[in-house]
Amino acid sequence: MSLLPMGVSIPRLYAIIDPARLSGRLPRTAARELISAGVRLVQFRDKRASSRQFYETCKELRELLHGAGCSLIVNDRADVARAASADGVHLGQTDLPVEMARRVLATGQWIGTSTHSLEQVVEADATTADYIALGPIFPTASKENPDPVVGLEGLRRARQSTSKPLVAIGGVNLQNVREVFAAGADSVAVIAALLDAPDLERRAREFLALLDTLE
Repeated sequence: MSLLPMGVSIPRLYAIIDPARLSGRLPRTAARELISAGVRLVQFRDKRASSRQFYETCKELRELLHGAGCSLIVNDRADVARAASADGVHLGQTDLPVEMARRVLATGQWIGTSTHSLEQVVEADATTADYIALGPIFPTASKENPDPVVGLEGLRRARQSTSKPLVAIGGVNLQNVREVFAAGADSVAVIAALLDAPDLERRAREFLALLDTLE
């Protein structure tokens, strides 16, 4: 695990729950399965929900996850992260700037930010973001309009450009996750390889078991 600036460690597996990939299952059901597997960091992402619906689900997940010692990161919305007492927010390139989001959040809440190029990594490194996500590392179907693939070489260059915790995202699965950590990632954000599995809890356990073998 890599330490965030406030001394909190970021787990190697960063699970993302997106209702668009749950085939009708409820987010809380997926959260329970991830908790049972031993996952300790979950992001909730829902591009289709109303602000009220998004807040209500985040509040529900926060209570469920915190009761099991698992952290919740809210995608995009700093206001919802603050209102739901989540552990932090994850910002995209078109969301609030990091420093503006910092003014919205409570003291101690994390901020993560997405990057898709070395230039953006360097820019993010100069902010107070607590961790930086880079991707897509591999081709991905988890976004309707994905950014260009940065590849493992892009990840290696990013590792040389920041000392912040680096989260790799995009097309990461059980077959390539070792390469991703070898290229410098501190954590991997996983959507499809988890949520598309017939048995989510079992797949999460497989990821965690494999990650435990890495140095």
